[in-house]
Amino acid sequence: MHGQAADQVGAICFRVNPDGILEVLLITTRETHRWTIPKGWPIKGLRPHEVAEREAWEEGGIKGKGKKKPYGYYTYLKRLEDNRSIQCVVEVHLLKVKKVRFTFPECRERVLIWLPPTEASSLVPEWELKSLISELHAKFSSGETGK
Repeated sequence: MHGQAADQVGAICFRVNPDGILEVLLITTRETHRWTIPKGWPIKGLRPHEVAEREAWEEGGIKGKGKKKPYGYYTYLKRLEDNRSIQCVVEVHLLKVKKVRFTFPECRERVLIWLPPTEASSLVPEWELKSLISELHAKFSSGETGK
């Protein structure tokens, strides 16, 4: 827990498509079917970027390398099973995609879409996450993402 908020770790998974266009992966949440990024709870024994890699695999079928340094943070309200909500702070790591699998642990529970950052940011409801995704194009162009 982070004060009164719960900590989570997420991954902005990115790739360059065959046309040379930068794309970001969005997935739907299981309950509300909102567009978001792969994310989950910290895992004892794993560093945050390793948790981001695991969540990308479990929720999106992505194999890749997560950056050790956080790319940024965003907050959102998570609805719990008992209908209560808690504030979550998500530490976001960039993850360069190496492989995409179509069969993965949550493949029947989620919808995936690949979009350029500007389009992807328009679909997510959280303002801070919108900002992180939309800034990715500038970071990619400057070489900061490790193309």
